[in-house]
Amino acid sequence: MSEESTVNLECFDSWLNADTGPAALVIREHLMPVEGPDGVLFPATFAAGDGFPGGYNIDRFPDGKNVCLVDSVGSQANRIEPIFAQKSYAGLVPQVIVRAGEKRVNLLDAGHRAGDAIVRCSALKQTLQDAFKAALRGDCTSLAKIAPTSLVFGVWDSRDTQAKLPRLVASTIRAFDVRELTRSAQYVPATDYVDDGLLEEPNDLKDADGKVKAKHPFAQRGFVHIPASASHGGVVATSGVRRDAALHLAALRLLRADDDENATKSLQRYILGLALTAFTYPPSGYLRQGCNLVVDANTPREFVEVYGDGRRVPATVAQPWALRYTRIAAAAFGIDPDRKIDHKTEPDREVEFDIDVARADVAGDVNPKKGTRSRGKTAK
Repeated sequence: MSEESTVNLECFDSWLNADTGPAALVIREHLMPVEGPDGVLFPATFAAGDGFPGGYNIDRFPDGKNVCLVDSVGSQANRIEPIFAQKSYAGLVPQVIVRAGEKRVNLLDAGHRAGDAIVRCSALKQTLQDAFKAALRGDCTSLAKIAPTSLVFGVWDSRDTQAKLPRLVASTIRAFDVRELTRSAQYVPATDYVDDGLLEEPNDLKDADGKVKAKHPFAQRGFVHIPASASHGGVVATSGVRRDAALHLAALRLLRADDDENATKSLQRYILGLALTAFTYPPSGYLRQGCNLVVDANTPREFVEVYGDGRRVPATVAQPWALRYTRIAAAAFGIDPDRKIDHKTEPDREVEFDIDVARADVAGDVNPKKGTRSRGKTAK
């Protein structure tokens, strides 16, 4: 394909062929901090647990090398998925809103997608339960009609039907052979509240060693000097930073619309379009404070089709091509990309979070309307 004008409903059908199509599309691009390749970047930090002390996720190897996780596959998905709420992309998918108190939560922002508590405890509970059960039987049509990005980025209905759909688009950012840095700081209050007689020093302000307790209200509210020493100070990636992304076509080809081949082809084309749109979307390099990454122009970006026999064939799919294809595939699947989104007419909708359903869910998946216990997994 050489230009956008050649995009049509059949143009990517070769990728949907289970016998001859590639196993995946792969993008590898090298990144660096805006300050330069030797600049400091701040990876994600994680809480302690399961033997992990907390902090940066760095895997260390016997040869002295290491790999640091900068942005996880889940975090990358959560950064990309909300693009489908933007004006240029919103018509491609159903826009589902759940009103929870004063908040309006778009399903595209829900961490567990169609399996999230925000929709499980709403008027969509039964609709999604039926869709997940249909997916377990081999028909993903209903789920694609209400929450298609759950098929693109993966979903697990772990609190109910146990339906589990794999992640088709996966992206991760890692830094290689990092050197860890530390940083220290000192909070200085605007005045010395205790010495100036403005406040009395509490008896429990300091510990046995005479140091101010960091969690004391005086410290928490900024009335005393607080040192912060040798905390996480970022890393320098001596062997570079790389984003690895894959669109797993082999997994996409497993999505079915029961035994209807024409309906299956329509479903697969639609999901392929959404996956390509997400896959080719230029992600923001600003991940968090201290981690603003840009493409390393000195190292070529790799975009290839990877086949089962190991062949790697250069590929080219520009974002405008993917967007045009998705619009065509969405219309063929029954999602009008040019519709007016008002949340009153399907596929778009706005529903209320149901407090009674949520209370029953917490109590053990009891149906508050019928007073019966569902077959789903008890909430933990």
